[in-house]
Amino acid sequence: MPVIEISDLSDPRLSDYSHLTDVALKKASSTEHGLYLAESALVLERALRAGHRPRSVLALGGTVDEAIALVGDDVPIFSGPGELLAELTGYILHRGLIASMHRPALPDLDELLDGARRIVILENVADPTNVGAIFRSAGAIGADAILVTPRCSDPFYRRAIRVSMGTVLQVPWTRTGDWASTREVLTRHGFHVAALALTPDAVSLRDFQATGYEKLALVLGAEGPGLTDDALAASDTVVQIPMMHGIDSLNVAAASAVAMWALSA
Repeated sequence: MPVIEISDLSDPRLSDYSHLTDVALKKASSTEHGLYLAESALVLERALRAGHRPRSVLALGGTVDEAIALVGDDVPIFSGPGELLAELTGYILHRGLIASMHRPALPDLDELLDGARRIVILENVADPTNVGAIFRSAGAIGADAILVTPRCSDPFYRRAIRVSMGTVLQVPWTRTGDWASTREVLTRHGFHVAALALTPDAVSLRDFQATGYEKLALVLGAEGPGLTDDALAASDTVVQIPMMHGIDSLNVAAASAVAMWALSA
């Protein structure tokens, strides 16, 4: 399939890139699970390595050859002047390439936990920047999987993917149900559940680090409100990071990196 030069922004094949919100992409018609956008050749490469299917690619001059090398001849590649593409997408393509990708089906929770030893659970983390940063830390430090609650921001949102540098496409993840059912599955797979929170009975991360649980699930909550009572009740241990100078907490993304590193096996 030859590269398609853009001359008419009303071309319906370009609708994936036309100022659509993440929610609109997720609900895109004629797709099984919706779409997401992968920005840059690096993120596209990681998406393809994860087995995700591209629907089309939008590329500026120098990145056209990269796009062809990545997706071959079977995927439409659209190209055109930077100003025209910026008008289409609503922003300048600083990374030169953006791909419309089919969302994969999320894995079954039991299958995801089979063989996992270190996992992270994100409860109601609404900021996609924090979600992306946590995924990047998980990918770098070595969490086997991430679970996100129903009210947590979607890891496939554009900002989360961008901040994570595509690691949301590498670290396996899925959505959970309520805490009662989630806790039942975690118990069945032998996980000790540790909640990161500031409570009177919280133990120091330094002390908890020495316990050496074989299977560990680290629960992180939203900025401000923190973990819900249901999350705390479903946990085996509440853990806090020791602080100095009167500071009581870190940004959730920073806290996740500290805790994951300390508890990595």
